[in-house]
Amino acid sequence: MTHQFITHDTPRIAVMGGGPAGLRAAEVAATAGAQVTLFDAKPSVGRKFLVAGKGGLNLTHSEEPERFASRYSGPGQPAGFWLEVLSEFGPAEMRQWAAELCIETFQASSGRVYPTAMKAAPLLRRWVQHLRGLGVRFEMNHRWNALKPGQPYQLGFSNGASMTADAVILALGGGSWPQTGSDGGWTSIFGAMGIACQPLVAANCGWECEWSANILSVAEGQPLKNLHVRAGDMLAVGELLVTRYGLEGGAIYQLGNALRAIPAPAIAIDFKPAHSHAQLVTKMQSVRRDFLTEARVRWKLSAAAHAILARQPWQDIASLAREAKHCVIPLLGPRPLAEAISSAGGVCWSELDTTLMLKKLPGVFVAGEMIDWEAPTGGYLLQGCFATATHAAHGALASAGAS
Repeated sequence: MTHQFITHDTPRIAVMGGGPAGLRAAEVAATAGAQVTLFDAKPSVGRKFLVAGKGGLNLTHSEEPERFASRYSGPGQPAGFWLEVLSEFGPAEMRQWAAELCIETFQASSGRVYPTAMKAAPLLRRWVQHLRGLGVRFEMNHRWNALKPGQPYQLGFSNGASMTADAVILALGGGSWPQTGSDGGWTSIFGAMGIACQPLVAANCGWECEWSANILSVAEGQPLKNLHVRAGDMLAVGELLVTRYGLEGGAIYQLGNALRAIPAPAIAIDFKPAHSHAQLVTKMQSVRRDFLTEARVRWKLSAAAHAILARQPWQDIASLAREAKHCVIPLLGPRPLAEAISSAGGVCWSELDTTLMLKKLPGVFVAGEMIDWEAPTGGYLLQGCFATATHAAHGALASAGAS
């Protein structure tokens, strides 16, 4: 079947993908008066959005613009890109957007911003209702598999459906949580069209290491709090969680990019960043034996930290203090992409112009996790998807001739 619009005197924009980036792009285009059809391979939209919401739905962060923009990395990123798109749709706009959907938000002491209800489902329901009110047409169970260049573009789907559109916005996601629909299948289509992409790899994911049975018996499932963690020259501040296979947590998520660049990846943990080596030694001045047992009390080590430091016997205080300040954990590699919170890799920046249009396919734009950028958890991922979608939608409107 071929989808036809009732009239053709307004731009026809097709959006591929029903995740946050696709929904936001559809919203921007429809608000401007375009006729928008949104397609998704799954029976419903926002599936990854709902999974992300299980942890409270961290919408954005309150950091100042320069610091916020610095959180995004990726080879070949244009200088100033993130400052530009965040000035177009940044944290303040994100909170205003939620407020217009009657979703209250609050800023936690960490600077992270959440819906007051700490749930994704109410926001998604109101968002979809709002989009329908704008006239957005939803076509579910439509997996995009073909695009024929021309004016207009002709789009094909695996179920035999087709559609013509004046502009196309692709927001097909990365490769993490493939059960929600972001399985990275689009990369093969892009390859056939000669569009360069970096391989999709796990980002914001756990890393594997070899724990002894003794460590696991004490530390498995236990958090390591208030840490400084280094990978190469990069420092992360936060927490880790000991798992059977290795480590999870915000601190190691921040270091993913650096760890992937190290031939033999490893992290160095400072368990007591508020104290110098000399201060730790001073706290143990009167101790002559059972150094680690005394250090657990005097340095206020958690059970998990104590178990990790007990990997070897300690014969002197100075050596134990050095280990507490610089405990090296060799890593075997990241967890599988399917388990990752997000992915790195995707469409190379060299393939895009300043509006996020594909240079080889005028009128076709990309947004969200499809592009080769990554960011840590903490509100940066969703904000990045919304910001790039807003930017791409504005480009698509201009390309399609919207007034």
